[in-house]
Amino acid sequence: MKDVTQLDRGWSLHHDGGLLPAQVPGCVHTDLLNAGLLADPYLHTNEKDAAWIGRRDWTYSTRLDHGSSHERTDLVFEGLDTAARITLAGTELGRTRNMHRTYRFDTTGLTGDLAVRFTSPYQEADEVRATTGARPNVYPEPFQYIRKMASSFGWDWGPTLPTSGIWRPARLEHWSTARLAEVRPLVTVHGSTGRVELHLAVERTATGAGRPLTVRATAAGHTTETALDGDTGILVLDVPDAALWWPRGRGDQPLYDLDVTLADGSGTLDTWQRRIGFRTVELDRSTDEHGTGFTLVVNGERLFVRGANWIPDDTLVTRVTPERYRTRLTQAAEANIDLIRVWGGGIYEDEAFYDTCDELGLMVWQDFLFACAAYPEEQPLRGEIEAEARDNVTRLAPHPSLVLWNGNNENLWGFRDWGWEPELAGDSWGEGYYLGLLPRIVAELDPTRPYSAGSPWSGSWDHHPNDPDHGTHHSWEVWNRRDYSEYRDSVPRFVAEFGWQAPPALATLQRALTGEDLAPDSPGMLHHQKAEDGNGKLDRGIARHFEPPADFDRWHYLAQLVQARAIATGIEHWRSHWPRCAGTVVWQLNDCWPVSSWAAVDGDGRRKPLWYELRRLYADRLLTVQPAADGALEIVLVNQAAEPWTPALRLRRLTADGTLTADTAAEAVVAPGSVTRLTVPPALAPSEGSAKEYLAVDADGLRAVHFAVTDRLFGYPQPDFDVAVRSVEGGGDTAEVVVTARTLVRDLLLQADRIDPAAEADRGLLTLLPGEQAVVRVTGCPGLTAGAARRALFCVEQPARSPPAAAAAAGRIPPWGAHAYRAARGGGGRLAYTAGGGDRPMGAARIWTVEESLEFPAVPPDAVYALLADVRRMKEFSPEVVGVWRRGRNFVGFNRRAGWVWFTTCRIVVAEPEREFAFDVTTFGLPVARWGYRLEAQGDGTLVTEYWIDQRRGGAGAAVAETLGLVFSGTPAAQRAERNRAGMRTTLHRLRDACLPPA
Repeated sequence: MKDVTQLDRGWSLHHDGGLLPAQVPGCVHTDLLNAGLLADPYLHTNEKDAAWIGRRDWTYSTRLDHGSSHERTDLVFEGLDTAARITLAGTELGRTRNMHRTYRFDTTGLTGDLAVRFTSPYQEADEVRATTGARPNVYPEPFQYIRKMASSFGWDWGPTLPTSGIWRPARLEHWSTARLAEVRPLVTVHGSTGRVELHLAVERTATGAGRPLTVRATAAGHTTETALDGDTGILVLDVPDAALWWPRGRGDQPLYDLDVTLADGSGTLDTWQRRIGFRTVELDRSTDEHGTGFTLVVNGERLFVRGANWIPDDTLVTRVTPERYRTRLTQAAEANIDLIRVWGGGIYEDEAFYDTCDELGLMVWQDFLFACAAYPEEQPLRGEIEAEARDNVTRLAPHPSLVLWNGNNENLWGFRDWGWEPELAGDSWGEGYYLGLLPRIVAELDPTRPYSAGSPWSGSWDHHPNDPDHGTHHSWEVWNRRDYSEYRDSVPRFVAEFGWQAPPALATLQRALTGEDLAPDSPGMLHHQKAEDGNGKLDRGIARHFEPPADFDRWHYLAQLVQARAIATGIEHWRSHWPRCAGTVVWQLNDCWPVSSWAAVDGDGRRKPLWYELRRLYADRLLTVQPAADGALEIVLVNQAAEPWTPALRLRRLTADGTLTADTAAEAVVAPGSVTRLTVPPALAPSEGSAKEYLAVDADGLRAVHFAVTDRLFGYPQPDFDVAVRSVEGGGDTAEVVVTARTLVRDLLLQADRIDPAAEADRGLLTLLPGEQAVVRVTGCPGLTAGAARRALFCVEQPARSPPAAAAAAGRIPPWGAHAYRAARGGGGRLAYTAGGGDRPMGAARIWTVEESLEFPAVPPDAVYALLADVRRMKEFSPEVVGVWRRGRNFVGFNRRAGWVWFTTCRIVVAEPEREFAFDVTTFGLPVARWGYRLEAQGDGTLVTEYWIDQRRGGAGAAVAETLGLVFSGTPAAQRAERNRAGMRTTLHRLRDACLPPA
């Protein structure tokens, strides 16, 4: 019987003349991290400090003293990353240049020092490029010249950390007579009988040559065996009444142990065991009136695929454990995803990945590992690529979850559209792999599964590779250049990639960028944004629908909201066009580090709002309101469940203030696997361009809303809702947050990680109508209070923190003043002002203070604060301001004396009981100053305000100060302080006078 010795201990990494303890499996980066010689490259901008690692050669070594009575000993490496020279006792065993292959070396009778010397991946790539000639790609890294995880060189969502190391298990195999060199099961279904056709290959020792061997296979209690005289054979095992394996949501996932035994007259020589499932899979690419289809058919059932793209879950891939695979893939299944596409810039994943997909019913679309580049077809790459493909097709064949082989990611498209063709000038670029070599290997080794040449791919050069009417389509134009509403402009046959970015959870950012004053453009945030113009695209996506966010928290919420809405717009539209559109595979499920990206689950494993939205969008039953071609509105009901859906619908037209203006009921019958459309009656549809009305449709606990204008144009009420927390019996660290809406509250989101980094909420975005109540269950935060929950709640309009004031309701205070009043809870009387103060630098200013007490009879003190946002009073700040106009909550004006243009953005930072009101000032679009008021309500009903100005952003801040009667330089300190006091006092009196009710 074969004997195996795992080589997972006793390894050393050679570093600067010394030896460090090394982990196998592992890599140089993780070993240096464990030794305390490398700062975590995922934190701050530390990635830059790790760049040297990929440009050095590295050596791993251990001592082999394993004896054996067997005839043969093999040294087996399941993965070496990447270009390596292996020696044992000074004898070279071989060289490798492919991360994605298994290597086996005969070490019979050899002991001593084992060394694996890795060449720098950059050096290896440079040497291959010098041999093959240069080829174009989309990133300035040489990943197409080395058979290594392409994204380790960086991507538009990942860090540049090219690794080296023994990245998969190493072992010694001791054996005699013969061993099972290859077992390749082809699993099919014939009627009710499952069939396993086992293709076998054996390797023999010299004494085993010609010796009769027996191979036995067992599954589901059925056994078959055959004699094997040569080195190859085929064994067929039938399993009557085999239970079928189904994708999740379609049925169960029965798995059967398949055991194969190799024996001779003396007994068992070797064994092999895997789990298999019985199912059929086809890819329907037939033509119709719309073009060329791309529909997966499993066990005879046509599927709308609800998929997500998968990237390596960690750039340092050896840190991804079986438990981590299960966690991430369970998150996919819980989001109602039924297909995972393993993207071609990563790896052929570990067995634990595919085992988990088998169990969860997650179909797997497996790319061959080519992405976003022209790949040379000459040696040494061609031989490596063929060997790699044969290795992995054979290795993954047992898994029922694997339903599709795909030749590459975007390379056929790139050749046609990205300027490669003229640059190549006839040089090879990979077409021979995708249309020749790879389909031949799949046809030979795995004819049970379909193969597609690439994604996107229209099926032939007769059509553009990314033609939405033919085959698979990647929809990136919308994210890159357009508004997400334009997803509705086409109906691709199968959307294999589309996505929208958002930042990760706040707790993830705070861990990765500890101590940083977070802003979209702060140094750490920019470093953890790898996409070209990524922040610009995020900001433009927000600006098309919302007023510019005033602070980071608002930007963070809106960016995550827009991501969820964008994906919802696409999926709702495309699902409504089943069966013409047969699937969506969102980019992307996961992240490999903390980063702003397209992922639904961030680099720390936290679920973004997109994850919750995918759970809704990918549910068996979907309710949505869609614009029809004739300009009307349609209610679309999508039913992918096995049973008919007969919902009772309620349609309501409401005004922004909650008034019900029309209400009706409707019924529908939606057959399994079908889509039903109902026209919204004209009396229920909001008027075109209406900023006051919206449509709400409810059915079986599902809700769809339709607004005729974007959010920034809609007249939302100031959102008002109550928050309570109730305990859960036996819940421990679990509580329920109960939100009761008093107004329309759109896209309410509880960001639980703001309460505690370990906290999670069970619900995402919620839209509540007046009087409605929602319950969000939160785990991981013992002692949760209503105040803490309220501070973690966000919605489309910034919510008030306490009930509105009567004065605001009476219209005596401008809207922002009402907001401030609710926070301060003041009520007339005397105000104490403190202006300036503090130790932080303020340009050339010295610290100065002015105190003033003013009577405010019958007017809430917050009205002073309100004036700063009241455009009608803007001129009272300075007679030199000659022009003011309002754009949303922003003010634009021109100052005649200073001669500069300013653009201010109102910013409110809520940290009860403090309120801050700030202006950002720009000159010709460049930031030059920030100024504003900070107010704090005191327990005795007074309101303390601090005036501040920060001109560190540029010299034009002095012009702001001059306009306000303040002086920062050019006069003696004493005079400057006195003039500042006088100027501030004058300003405060103007504020008081402006706030008094008219006579």
